[in-house]
Amino acid sequence: MISVNEAKAILQKLELSRNVQVLPISSAQGFFLAKPISSQLDVPSFDNSAMDGYAFSWEEGVSQLELVGEAAAGAAELPKLGKGQAIRIFTGAPMPSGADSVIMQEKVERNGNRIRFNPEDAVSGNHVRYRGTQCKKGDIIAEAGAKITPGLVSLLASVGVKEVPVYRVPKVAVIITGNEIQDLGNKLQAGQIYNANGPALDSWLRKLQVDEIQAIKVPDQKEAVVETLARALDQNDLVIFTGGISVGDYDFVKNAVEENQVEQLFYKLKQRPGKPLYAGQKEGKVIFALPGNPGSVLSCFLQYVKPVVQAWKGDEEAWNHFQELPLAQDFEKKIPLTQFLKARIQNGKVEVLQGQESFNLIAFGLADGFVEIPEESSVVESGTLLKFYPW
Repeated sequence: MISVNEAKAILQKLELSRNVQVLPISSAQGFFLAKPISSQLDVPSFDNSAMDGYAFSWEEGVSQLELVGEAAAGAAELPKLGKGQAIRIFTGAPMPSGADSVIMQEKVERNGNRIRFNPEDAVSGNHVRYRGTQCKKGDIIAEAGAKITPGLVSLLASVGVKEVPVYRVPKVAVIITGNEIQDLGNKLQAGQIYNANGPALDSWLRKLQVDEIQAIKVPDQKEAVVETLARALDQNDLVIFTGGISVGDYDFVKNAVEENQVEQLFYKLKQRPGKPLYAGQKEGKVIFALPGNPGSVLSCFLQYVKPVVQAWKGDEEAWNHFQELPLAQDFEKKIPLTQFLKARIQNGKVEVLQGQESFNLIAFGLADGFVEIPEESSVVESGTLLKFYPW
């Protein structure tokens, strides 16, 4: 049995078999760039006005000019300005030949085709966006590994980029074990429970942008579990079991991973909930076997599976998505295990919720995430900074 930190260190060293796909920028939000992106043009692509006002060629002491035209955004034909001339110009409009400065309209008095202003308000080169000041054609504007956000989409579109290479999310099989598990919509018989883990994992995986999910239900029979894992490994990158990983007479997942020659990374952690967590790998595929209780499933998924999926997508900060926040109340634990507790943020502090049993899902409807109580801590005082993992 190893510690939480040891388990995470093992998973961080996994060499994941990443593939690259090309997506339209409109569909790429939340993915991570597989290659750097260069600008396809100078931005701005022409000198233009940063202000509504008047464009002219600056001369020291000049206080009045003759108006010879107008330039709106998108204007294609502009007059060439001579000495003592200006044109009315609007934000984003191209600067006419012969002009190098703009004076804002609020500083100008207009009378017919003449404008008058205080020479101190006319500054050489003022209010002009020069070609290529943001970036030049060929400049790298987004590094490999960058997360695609709406802001980055805007930048990419502005330089003419329509598609981007991103890391493909893994194909995932979710295997639900347990003869007592009944599908939603069917009537429960004596001793049966509804399948809560399948929909929960499906929801979380889709939130992580995994859209190829193979949902499988397998009976508690050794041969069936062994064969199901073999097929799942053949067709998917990541396999997630729920249930069947403990040491009961009907727990056959450990047999299945061994007979399928999966290399064990770890089995059983010093944590609660989710002590009998298993992780393994085979030929670039990753296998997790989570306990069966829904609370344990979600705790283990969010602490271990989610970061692996994020890393698969190219997220270099996959294991650092937590905040350090003060605890709202004193907390005491009697066991030397790391605990992950359902919690919510109230007034900037983390409040541990009631109903922490691994079968109890009521708190999940109120929680904002998990707070981590370190293995070595027995009494944690209010105000202590703890790791909080938001959902």
